[in-house]
Amino acid sequence: MNLDTLKQIVKVAKDEGVAELKVDTKDFKVEVRFSTGHVVSTQVNHHVAPQTTQAPVAAPIAIPVGASIKVDPTLHVVKSPFVGTFYAAPGPGKSVYTKLGDKVKAGQALCVLEAMKIMNEIDADVDGEIVEICVENESLVEFDQPLFKIKRA
Repeated sequence: MNLDTLKQIVKVAKDEGVAELKVDTKDFKVEVRFSTGHVVSTQVNHHVAPQTTQAPVAAPIAIPVGASIKVDPTLHVVKSPFVGTFYAAPGPGKSVYTKLGDKVKAGQALCVLEAMKIMNEIDADVDGEIVEICVENESLVEFDQPLFKIKRA
């Protein structure tokens, strides 16, 4: 396999929203993982040179000594159960499941996450009010990434 063919395979996988791609033959092995649309790591065994692109890393936040981080016990965070694409509505041209300020009940659908062409509804697990929608429509989300913040009723 030449480098141009490898680049085409990676481009198609990335364009289709594939989270991970593995190609393993007797002559070579390729593993590619994607994160928020960027290639995070590429490992190639054979005659093709490995390439690595790292996502930017956020700088650490300095917290003064003696300071405390306040956690609101009435705030519940709904997190992504897997890697996928976030959709705020059940389909194109349809109204969104929920908006900022909406009151929700446990079991009520909040959004859809698409993974491997399968649509999965994500439900509220507490009663309350949506105080923050943490991701934009059609964005790629990671496992355990906050999706919604709900102020408990």
